[in-house]
Amino acid sequence: MTLSHTIPRALPPRRLLAVAAALALFGGPVEAQTAAPEAAAPAAPTSAAGVSSCPLGAFHCPARPESFALCRPNALLEFYDPTLPRDAALRETSDTVVDAAHVDSSNRAVYRLSGNVRIERADQLLRGDRIDYNDTTTDYDAQGNVRYQEAGELLSADRLRGNTQANRGVAENVRYQLLQSRGNGTAARGELLDAQRSRYNLVSYSTCDVGHHLWEVRAKSLEIDKSTGVGKAHGATMRFADVPFLYLPYFTFPVDNRRKSGFLYPTFGSSNRSGTMFAIPYYLNLAPNYDATIEPRIYTQRGAMLAGEFRYLVPGTRGQLNFEYLPNDHGDNSSDADPTKGNDRWLLKYGDATRLWGPWSFTTSINRASDRSYLRDFGNDLYTSSIGTLASNAYIRGRGNWWSATFGADSYQNVDPYLPDTVVQYKRWPRATLGMDVPITRWLKFGMDSEAVAFRKENAIEGNRLDLYPYVDADFRGAAWFVRPKLAYRYTAYELSGNYATYGYRGPLSTTQVSPFGDRTPSRALPIASLDTGLVFERATSLFGTTYTQTLEPRLYYLYVPYRNQDDLPLFDTRRMSFDYWQLFSPNQFSGADRQMNANDLTAALTTRLLDDDGVERLSASIGQIHYFAPQRVQLPNSATTAAAPTDWTRSDYVAELGVQLTERWRLNSAYQWSPNTRQTDLGTLGLQRRIGADGIFNFSYRYRRNYVEQYDASAIYPISERWRLLGRWVYSVRDQRTVEALAGVEYDSCCVALRVVGRHYVVASGPVAERGRTNNALMFELVFKGLGAFNGQTEDVLRRGILGYQ
Repeated sequence: MTLSHTIPRALPPRRLLAVAAALALFGGPVEAQTAAPEAAAPAAPTSAAGVSSCPLGAFHCPARPESFALCRPNALLEFYDPTLPRDAALRETSDTVVDAAHVDSSNRAVYRLSGNVRIERADQLLRGDRIDYNDTTTDYDAQGNVRYQEAGELLSADRLRGNTQANRGVAENVRYQLLQSRGNGTAARGELLDAQRSRYNLVSYSTCDVGHHLWEVRAKSLEIDKSTGVGKAHGATMRFADVPFLYLPYFTFPVDNRRKSGFLYPTFGSSNRSGTMFAIPYYLNLAPNYDATIEPRIYTQRGAMLAGEFRYLVPGTRGQLNFEYLPNDHGDNSSDADPTKGNDRWLLKYGDATRLWGPWSFTTSINRASDRSYLRDFGNDLYTSSIGTLASNAYIRGRGNWWSATFGADSYQNVDPYLPDTVVQYKRWPRATLGMDVPITRWLKFGMDSEAVAFRKENAIEGNRLDLYPYVDADFRGAAWFVRPKLAYRYTAYELSGNYATYGYRGPLSTTQVSPFGDRTPSRALPIASLDTGLVFERATSLFGTTYTQTLEPRLYYLYVPYRNQDDLPLFDTRRMSFDYWQLFSPNQFSGADRQMNANDLTAALTTRLLDDDGVERLSASIGQIHYFAPQRVQLPNSATTAAAPTDWTRSDYVAELGVQLTERWRLNSAYQWSPNTRQTDLGTLGLQRRIGADGIFNFSYRYRRNYVEQYDASAIYPISERWRLLGRWVYSVRDQRTVEALAGVEYDSCCVALRVVGRHYVVASGPVAERGRTNNALMFELVFKGLGAFNGQTEDVLRRGILGYQ
């Protein structure tokens, strides 16, 4: 017969169930939260979700979250009961229901249940062929096909016995599955030593489907201590496709969210400059608010290196220190200009952000290398190895409702072995800024941009500069129009170093040259006036059967800046900015304060847009041109002492821009500049991005700038199945008539493993003439064990930089 009875007190099965739960691998009992059966195998993401995760045209996409969508939908232990409640909070208020074919209570202290025994309370369910429980001693013994389920885990064993009062228990031939973290495995024997400690023999762990472990960790013995949050494994082997590839006789690991000291995955790589590299990082959990990582490395061509990272977080302050040190470099010199053989080589990076008081904070970023070839020799990716300048700075910053201020310094280091130090920017040592934006009325405001800075650089003219830029502007607008007048005054003054007369714009003068700096304290002062006006017209229209709102937006911008001779002013941080659409409305074509262009210009521009019913811009097209009523007399020097001649143009380039995204699948961007003065194209760009399925993409771009560059760039991620994706990129230079960079790779994704293999071929961009055009090759791979992390992770950053929209 079947016995069905509600037992509120006599049999304390809640404790019995907790003991069963405690024999899961991570030493429960598990405080589970609501978990659906699908938690073990989430549904695959839809196309819409894949598209919306990274907008079209985004330069860099966030890393794709770890997904188990390719796991088997019902990869659960066979005794899973989907009808149980999924809320562990119901346990305290729920009764315990016991069902059994037979019950023997002749001994009032011992309950003997047999025949498909079922003990259920809320989300907990314990089943077995026979369960004996001593109500006096709280000993229990469950035998034969013991199965336990709760919202967070499943557990089976041949036999389960112990004592609930002492929190002791022994299970034999254990299988377990953690539903929310997907961990599952087996153990020949599991022991619950007390409420905090458990021990297992011949145990395994994986996040793959039950019974189909592509990767697995096996250990001869495993001990878990919940009070310390530490697990200890002896004789552990990590296997891939049932082939052991990593053996650790002993290691410790965290079993909860507490950090734990221990070894991380080893990494290795290869380059033609430093040989094969192998590294094993070790993580140090020093305190809750600071930690460190020590990483010994071996470079076969250069020797042993010690690298490390230190992070800290205290109230109001956070920071990070990275260092690398290699004594007595054994390798060949990287370049004749920067010999490194036999030298100690190092790299230092330090960043800190500290809140001081009120609106004030302190930030710093220090980046220094031992020599100019360091990043080229030891950069672990092509982006790092191509950096030419390391920037360092330290600033105190403050901000209020209508003001902002900074005080600090900037320094730069040349890390390109083939370029002279003269190309490095001036050190700004020190530098102070003050910005103001004070509303006077609803439509009128007063503002000011000011800067005081000292410029320092060896073998170049040095000095101090004060730049004051107060202005008053107004903003009158209606629903379909705006008028923005602005009146500004710019005053810039210098105090040059004592030997200023021995330098020209580009360094020391020869004995036959005359310095352009005739005054030690030159200055410049001039007014700047502008008027920006525009109209906005709208109408309803349709395109390809879809209704849109089309706008027509004419705009006029007038700028007046009187001419001032600035040939006696040095060039500390000023460059001519690239001409583009937004330069049509800029008061200065030069960056920095050393040059202020003269102007008597009128810009005419026209923009049209298509907006869908949700207000999303689907198309934008603009064209504009500047009409010069006076020649541009302020020019940068074309020699050490002489400025370039004024232009006699009456019109600027025609500048046109186009952006189209009529669907969520493709986007097109284009820009074009044509000069009516030379009757030549100065710039042309075209970019096309097309999504392929849920996780594929195709990019094509063309870049042309007259006398500088002409390149084609194509890249793609092509999904050939839900598990396999092909990756590729090709960059071709028309001017050089050769491939600048080629990338090809393959990506495999499965339930619990992802694999990427990428090969790159690229041209050395800089260096002596004999080395320019030489090619380098790189082969990188990354193996991701889902739930544990990436082994030899090298490819993801490279792919994200190289393929627009990679995720």
